Amino acid sequence: MSQTQKTFLIFGGVGGIGEALEKSLSEKGHTVFVTAREESLSKTREGFDRNRVLTVDVFDEAAIREAVQKAGANGLDGIAYCVGSIDLKPLARTAAADLMKSFQLNVVGAFVAVQEAAPMLQESQGSVVLFSSIAAQRGFALHTGIGTAKAGLEGLARSLAAELAPKVRVNAIAPSLSDTPLAKGFTQSPKIAETIASMHPIPRLGDAGEIASLAEFLLLPSAAWITGQVFHVDGGRSSIEKK
Repeated sequence: MSQTQKTFLIFGGVGGIGEALEKSLSEKGHTVFVTAREESLSKTREGFDRNRVLTVDVFDEAAIREAVQKAGANGLDGIAYCVGSIDLKPLARTAAADLMKSFQLNVVGAFVAVQEAAPMLQESQGSVVLFSSIAAQRGFALHTGIGTAKAGLEGLARSLAAELAPKVRVNAIAPSLSDTPLAKGFTQSPKIAETIASMHPIPRLGDAGEIASLAEFLLLPSAAWITGQVFHVDGGRSSIEKK
């Protein structure tokens, strides 16, 4: 199946996995729009068309909908919601508001984006890629907020895949800790990074590019018979134990 030039929107497309995905798609000739928070605009990679950077606070439903409409003014073939957080707190210090904030960021934002984009994606027979986390499957201490939210996101992905089939494919990727700006609080300490890396059967942290390559595959027609799946890119940590 040929892969002609397409148009994509990446939420959280500045830095980390989202930027790696944008770069790879752009290099292949696709039109790519990205969203970023106001404070992240200056970090847009060199050479990227600033006219395709949309300022969006994903806690703002109207801003999400507006970004989808702008990116899809001439049609839209796929969206990737590469937004997340690593907000770790013990149960005793986790408020209900923390849980709601994590759910709003990870699940509600993705829901609004797909809801707005659905008519465009149905017309183009497009694709959606959402981002979960290993914490949705494995129970980790201090992960009450993010583990709960990402588990909800996986449920959202499967529900959307069922409702939007057969025209729109929806899949999710669940990475383990990767060497990205989001994880800097852990990776900037060589000792902590090495300790976490050693917990994986393949003992290293994830790389943004290799995770983005799976997202790219899922967005493009080469993955035309794949929907409703959660793919674990985690060095084996979610499913196997180290020797």
